[in-house]
Amino acid sequence: MIAAAPREPVEPPRVVREIAGGSPVHAVWENELGGMTFRIESAAEVRFVKWSPPGLSLSPEVERLRWAAKYAVVPRVLDHGSDSTGEWMVTAGLPGRSAVDDRWIAEPGTAVRAIGSGLRALHETVPVADCPFDWSAEVRTTVARRKAAAGSIDQADWPPELPRVASIEEALDVLADAPPVDRAVVCHGDACAPNTLIGDDGRFAGHVDLGGLGVADRWADLAIATMATRWNYGPGWEGALLDAYGISPDQDRTTYYRLLWYLAD
Repeated sequence: MIAAAPREPVEPPRVVREIAGGSPVHAVWENELGGMTFRIESAAEVRFVKWSPPGLSLSPEVERLRWAAKYAVVPRVLDHGSDSTGEWMVTAGLPGRSAVDDRWIAEPGTAVRAIGSGLRALHETVPVADCPFDWSAEVRTTVARRKAAAGSIDQADWPPELPRVASIEEALDVLADAPPVDRAVVCHGDACAPNTLIGDDGRFAGHVDLGGLGVADRWADLAIATMATRWNYGPGWEGALLDAYGISPDQDRTTYYRLLWYLAD
């Protein structure tokens, strides 16, 4: 499966129902590993509960959100816990709708401009010198080598955007020769379209799903954000996103960081 909004009814886990306390619960997202996000809306507030099955920890995201909230528009963590059935994180709702909401799918030009400007705001605002999290090519290449040794990388799953290499070993050799850093920033870590929120005015409203946030070359985010425009809006929108960010295309860095994404993340 791929990450998407559920199309069929979902029975929330017991802990999510308990957190809701009788308020309506709606499943809004399901990831590839079985994690779910639920929206709880009452007269007083909107909350989201992110739930993960055992073995898929939310602690890294909790830590990053609490740190990043000092500088960027991200969800405020209200609660975090775990039991034998899984782990959960409760956050306060933010204004706006996901960039893959039906409204923005119908207005891709508006959506990609919001994604590009939102990434620029994140990269300009969050201080690199104070960031305790590392998402560099060096760290992620080590992860990729560990995954390859465990046999958990399947080259058959790679999309056509990636460079054609003969083997996983050859791909790892490519990763070992990282391009010079263009500009180090605090990256989102998963800059796919669903993780940008857009306000009713069509402007960037916030970022969600920051479990990978950390310092890296800004192209680590831009390579994935542009690639994701094809998945969600069709071909032809990469340039508009880069224009909104305020940068010219860089094919070498884009190719490198897309390959790193598929091997390490």
